[in-house]
Amino acid sequence: MKTLIWLGVFVGSALGGWIPTLLGADLLSLWGVLGSVLGGLAGIWVGLRAGRALGV
Repeated sequence: MKTLIWLGVFVGSALGGWIPTLLGADLLSLWGVLGSVLGGLAGIWVGLRAGRALGV
């Protein structure tokens, strides 16, 4: 299950930090960092759900 959680954190934070750049913000701006944090939290949630669904 740890692998799924870490995968979720990595993918979620990468996508969460990248999405504000599509809207014109810099990657290291407040919005980019906030998006990365929120994406990482969402990735943890998805990793936990996936681990429970797969019975890992």
